[in-house]
Amino acid sequence: MKTFPSMVVALFLILFSNPSSLKAATPLPKVVTAYASFSEKEGAIFVAEDQGLFRKYGLDVKHVYVSSGSIALSALASGEAQFYTGSPTGATLGAVAGGLDVVFVAGLVNKLNGTFVVEPSIKTPADLKGKTIGVQSIGGGIWMITMMVLNHWNLDLKRDNIKFRVLGDFTVLTQSLSSHLIDASYLTYTFASKMERQGFRILADLEKLPIPYQNTGVIARRSFVNASPDIVERFLKGLSDGVAFAMDPANKTAVMKSLAKGLRLPRTEDAREGYEGMLTLYQRQIYPTTEGIQNAIQVIGSTNEKIRSLKAENLVDDRFVKKLEQERRF
Repeated sequence: MKTFPSMVVALFLILFSNPSSLKAATPLPKVVTAYASFSEKEGAIFVAEDQGLFRKYGLDVKHVYVSSGSIALSALASGEAQFYTGSPTGATLGAVAGGLDVVFVAGLVNKLNGTFVVEPSIKTPADLKGKTIGVQSIGGGIWMITMMVLNHWNLDLKRDNIKFRVLGDFTVLTQSLSSHLIDASYLTYTFASKMERQGFRILADLEKLPIPYQNTGVIARRSFVNASPDIVERFLKGLSDGVAFAMDPANKTAVMKSLAKGLRLPRTEDAREGYEGMLTLYQRQIYPTTEGIQNAIQVIGSTNEKIRSLKAENLVDDRFVKKLEQERRF
């Protein structure tokens, strides 16, 4: 029988003669990324998680859904989350104006997307006068996109007697449309297709409207970025690979499975419209868009002086994306 010291020596020799065993025994750094959108815009992260693309770069990433951007920002502030995949909403810009040191380190979706879905009787934007529009929260992403679209159509809430009704996420908004509690709502493609099958009208495909916007970006605290640049770089490498995987037609089935799983859809087939929407949303270059952030500052800053004084260029740190481009990753 081997003595205890000889067993220790044997184990030591096994580990160091097989580096992969030693590596496997070392836990990967845990990274939490929060999201509040619950749409196909998150598809690339669902894919990267399912395909082990973050683990490829030595990170154990968990993508966690929260009910609002405010909660995601609180998670960043407390250190419970390292990244937030969100947009420059009233909550985000308000937190920055209040002193939270967050920056956009990447832009996952750099344009408006989704649809504006309305009751069948509404034929033109002018027909929205006197109607009720559903949103998830005042100042949130859905609200801000809706405001940008109304401004584009030269509609004014007070003048045109347009009301907002705060309800919940896209699932709640679609149910509210079906129940005629609201007359219109911004919806992503996955949810809009269901409403269209029920006879509701798609008044506009927002991707076709000339409105600059930073849609879904990767947000992190500047202090975390400066303290852990290696984590940020590895996370963005995994995300970049996820975008590339999602955009490859050969991976359609796997991407739809990840999207259906991430959006809690009952069937993989239910993710088809969302998958097709993803292909138009993503681009290989994941730079954040300063122009889109500035547009958000202008919309929200119209009623908030502190937000109005923010400068978009101060909210962007694109050095990591520049490095990815130099490495010819896109």
